Amino acid sequence: MSLGRFALKRSLQGIGVVWGVVTVVFALRFVTPGSPINAVAPLDASQETRQAIAAELGLDQPLYIQYGQYIFDLLQGDMGRSYIRGQEVTTLVFERLPATVELAIAASVVAIVLAIPLGVISATNRNDPVDYGATLLSLGGISTPNFWLGIMLILIFAVEFNIFNTSGRGVDVGDVALSVANAEPFVGTLLTWLAYITLPAIALGTYFMALITRLTRSGMLDELSKGYVQAARAKGLPRTLIRYKHALRNTLIPVITVLGLQLGTLIGGAVITEAVFSWPGLGTLVIESINNRDWPALQGSLIIIGTSFVLVNILVDVVYAYLDPEVVND
Repeated sequence: MSLGRFALKRSLQGIGVVWGVVTVVFALRFVTPGSPINAVAPLDASQETRQAIAAELGLDQPLYIQYGQYIFDLLQGDMGRSYIRGQEVTTLVFERLPATVELAIAASVVAIVLAIPLGVISATNRNDPVDYGATLLSLGGISTPNFWLGIMLILIFAVEFNIFNTSGRGVDVGDVALSVANAEPFVGTLLTWLAYITLPAIALGTYFMALITRLTRSGMLDELSKGYVQAARAKGLPRTLIRYKHALRNTLIPVITVLGLQLGTLIGGAVITEAVFSWPGLGTLVIESINNRDWPALQGSLIIIGTSFVLVNILVDVVYAYLDPEVVND
């Protein structure tokens, strides 16, 4: 099977998964207690008023008609209108999406920059104090809830030492890039961006960092014990070349898979971190929509999160198949 056919196959499977996500999200409105009309109608609304609202929202139609209309609207890019804000959900969600993607990528960068060198150092110093320290750090990272870590980071670095900001977004990475592109002084903008994004990125990326550290360590230990490494040593190749060009390269193949999967997870799992830091992304929108029973906004957010996860997985599968062509023939 060619790489193109493999990508097409994964894309078709992804479409099926997205359809399943849409169906589940649509069904959630009908299996949860309460009626969406309660979020729109005044507390003292008469029965006639409630029936008029139900007719306006299409809630008086049979379930299969509502579902068909919902799918038809989605195919046209229409996710409905927010009950609370009165704004188009499509516009609302895509206004919030860049902040969540920015936070997820920043958390991934923090995790990768720390995890891969730490995993390599741990593997190449097996059973030394450095290895024990890296293992302890990774265990702590996996075991620590990100909401608790976020609160601790705020108390220490924002409240106690006043180094970083406690909440909000300030400026986005686009503002930094724009300053650089226009040859304007960008150091101040960059520092402002870092002041807002550093703590939430660390809180969100710590678990990811710990996971990649353990995966890199185990992968490096496995590669360093293989015959080609012994042969390279026998030929007199430099130790650094063997570790970083040969062993680490083969170790990174499964790491890349986990990176992609975790990036999708970070986009969907940023809900709690965004709530702790009042980060204006999809996670905050999900919490607000749940509290206000704003079903169109909640459904739109969940669909975008699910679709993002599927798209990242497809991309990871294609990249993995490119790096390891045997995957295409499995």
